[in-house]
Amino acid sequence: MSAYAFGKTVAMDFTAVVERVTQALAEEGFGVLTDIDVAATMKKKLGEDMRPFRILGACNPLLAHRAISAEPQIGTLLPCNVVVREDAAGKVQVEFMDPNAVLQLVNRAEVTAVAGEVRQKLQRVCDAV
Repeated sequence: MSAYAFGKTVAMDFTAVVERVTQALAEEGFGVLTDIDVAATMKKKLGEDMRPFRILGACNPLLAHRAISAEPQIGTLLPCNVVVREDAAGKVQVEFMDPNAVLQLVNRAEVTAVAGEVRQKLQRVCDAV
């Protein structure tokens, strides 16, 4: 997809995809700390209509703790964002922040190891959706 994200198109209803992503995240030890309804926010703040667009801030507490213990400032790069959005063709896209791309900004072996584990788990979530 890009140098900083990966994902896929899903042939399901938008709401069902959000529920499935949330469930698959939980199966990999992630909780959703934030759920931002971008479309509702844009409507409320700007009066602009847009297609469904949600940003789920996912966190695996064990892995986050390891990363923060190794590099406290890494909190500025957390949580892992997962986007569920409807594109112009009406198809649902699921996109994951690639932790390897983002966490390579931190030049620490411990953080690189955590990023690899997070990436594997998020790939399994992507595969499960």
